[in-house]
Amino acid sequence: MKNIKFNELKGQHAYFGQSIEDAVKRVLESGWYILGPELEGFEQEFAKFNGNKHAIGVANGTDAIEIALNALGIGQGDEVITVAHTAIASAVGVCQSGATPVFADIDPETYLIDPAHVESLVTPRTRAIMPVHLYGHPVDLTAMKAICTKHGLALVEDCSQAHGALFDGRKVGTHGDVAVFSLYPTKNLGAYGDAGVITTDDSDLADKCIKTRNYGQRATYYSVMMGRNSRMDEIQAAILREKVKRLDDMTEYRQRIGASYKTNINGLALPVTRDNCSHVYHLFVVRSERRDWLKEQMAERGVGTLVHYPLPVHMQESFEFLGLKEGDLPETERAANQVLSLPLHFSLDDDDIKYVADMVNEVVASS
Repeated sequence: MKNIKFNELKGQHAYFGQSIEDAVKRVLESGWYILGPELEGFEQEFAKFNGNKHAIGVANGTDAIEIALNALGIGQGDEVITVAHTAIASAVGVCQSGATPVFADIDPETYLIDPAHVESLVTPRTRAIMPVHLYGHPVDLTAMKAICTKHGLALVEDCSQAHGALFDGRKVGTHGDVAVFSLYPTKNLGAYGDAGVITTDDSDLADKCIKTRNYGQRATYYSVMMGRNSRMDEIQAAILREKVKRLDDMTEYRQRIGASYKTNINGLALPVTRDNCSHVYHLFVVRSERRDWLKEQMAERGVGTLVHYPLPVHMQESFEFLGLKEGDLPETERAANQVLSLPLHFSLDDDDIKYVADMVNEVVASS
């Protein structure tokens, strides 16, 4: 029996070889560790990769949401429509900005924000829509932009699980007013610690984000606006510069695993890819009404799995203040009880990928 972990970052480090260690050494020997040439280089290179005019490195993806929303003038008393079927960090970032998250339900096939429900949630207090490109698949950005235009709202793309994914031939993070990316180690583009990045084509918005991340300063010791400390350090920036060079190759590797699973796994609801989209498979998520049993059976066969996400944000104790209850987001709650993520990482070889698929089929056939 094999022992296959749900995730294993050592394989990715091996994929990059000496280049990562050389990058770290370069920073250590430079004597410049914060807001230096490595960050500037990463920002330029990521902006070019993604097709944006500006990229602003920050400490993490949650801060990226807060800073982006505040740069748009969104804060206390405002509402931001997003989803409860996501990592809780998305909603926490909205709250950190001073705004209130309002949760839309999801499409049961893609697990992404449901445009029809979004429309029904718009109020005079709504200032932005923040769809999450969950699991690596883009949301319907045409629908999102239409709603934003109709109601005069900002579109903030949460791209933390979809680095490099395409919608209508353009990368996510280029369709809205501003976009946010987490660069947490497990992301498709991940640092070796916490990091995040904001992208936009609006120069004024970019300037506000740059100032905000560094105490509101326009120059050292000259603060012109209220800010905070949210700076990506030079070591993380140097590592990310090496990794963004090969992000397309890493994406192709993930897509190859996803394609293999889709070809070989039977009897479960598998990920879909819309015609005008590319899926970058941050996660490969299957669906079963007997999810917990499937998870246990896979563990008995040496395959690690995880649930993304077992308890929707609106049902978390920390969000009780919103006054929502079980049953308010039926598709979100149904997904939380049925989805299961399979291993998808750089330590998997072809035999491992086949083994995972075979074990899924074996379990499903025995049910």
